This record gives sequence, C-alpha cells and structure tokens, in this order.
Amino acid sequence: MACKYCQSGIWKQKLGRCTRCMTQLAVISAILWPFWWWAYADTPRQVESIALLFAAGSASALLLLHLLIYPFRRNRKRP
Repeated sequence: MACKYCQSGIWKQKLGRCTRCMTQLAVISAILWPFWWWAYADTPRQVESIALLFAAGSASALLLLHLLIYPFRRNRKRP
C-alpha cells in the first residue's frame, strides 16, 4: 500500500489513519455479507458458510475498530 501509516510495522499505529484501508474494508464487507445471505443463509453449518461468515465478520470488526478510532486520531494535533 502507498500510505505512510501502512508501511509501519505496528498495527496500532495504522488504526483510524488510513482511509484507503477503511474503504477497502467497507467494499469487502459490502460484497461478502450480501453474498453470504444470498448463497449460504439457508445452510449456516456448511464449511463454506462458516468460512464466509468468519471473513465477513472479521472485515466488519476491523472496519468498526477503524471507525471507532478515526475521530480520536483526526482531532489530535500532529507535531
């Protein structure tokens, strides 16, 4: 990625700063949740369904974490 925050190795420094990452997570979530609902909602105990749920859930959780941290990072003054 091209973002200077994404080049760093510490993941806590990346949270809430990279809008590119947030956009990618929003697109991934917007694709995976409807796909799971359309294809696997009737069979939630299949391996494919569970894997898709984990992928969509983790993308959504990481996006939520980004969005919770974003206002705090945005309002901080940078030295």
